[in-house]
Amino acid sequence: MLESDMQATWTITSQVLTDRLAALAQALAARNDALALLALGSVGRETARLDAWSDLDFFVLVADGAKTRYLTQLDWLADAYPLAWHFQNTADGHKALMADGVFCEFAVFETHELSHIPYAPGRFVWRRHGVEESLASPRQNLPAKHDASWLLGEALSNLMVGLQRHARGERLAARCLTRRARSATHSMWSDESKRAVLWRHRPCLCGPEGMNTPFPLL
Repeated sequence: MLESDMQATWTITSQVLTDRLAALAQALAARNDALALLALGSVGRETARLDAWSDLDFFVLVADGAKTRYLTQLDWLADAYPLAWHFQNTADGHKALMADGVFCEFAVFETHELSHIPYAPGRFVWRRHGVEESLASPRQNLPAKHDASWLLGEALSNLMVGLQRHARGERLAARCLTRRARSATHSMWSDESKRAVLWRHRPCLCGPEGMNTPFPLL
């Protein structure tokens, strides 16, 4: 589907996303076993990134013993807006598409579980009295970013295997592997402290004819 076709079919704005979170908070507040709605990512603390192409990332906190029901029956989410499609992609969460094109990625937790889960800091859209504000920030931080040595090894190994797959005629597998290599090199190139390591190894990534160009193989 072309971008123009998507815009014609679905009219999603940052205000629609904000209003949808508010509607979801209202639907949860009407349920005795719902405790809080924690928004993450661009709808959480990073609202400067929020735009028409954002999705809704959130945690739903529920009372002890209620988690299974919230994962197996999504009527609480449909109360905010009808669903067109969904599937459970992890033990704790789902991906869901609402009928107007708003895409959701969420997880359901009981509050005691959060102390064992790394996640990005968020903001509470709604919380019941007694739910601590401090739960908006993780007790376990997200894993540290990979260092330059790991990223370089990932780029070189994926590029090597990708070229082998290409030679075998497995073009799709080759494309996926070289994209992984490109992602690793871009992560290094965007970090000034790792850029020098990447530049020292440019013959491996460029070949002799690409020494003065930015990684043409990727």
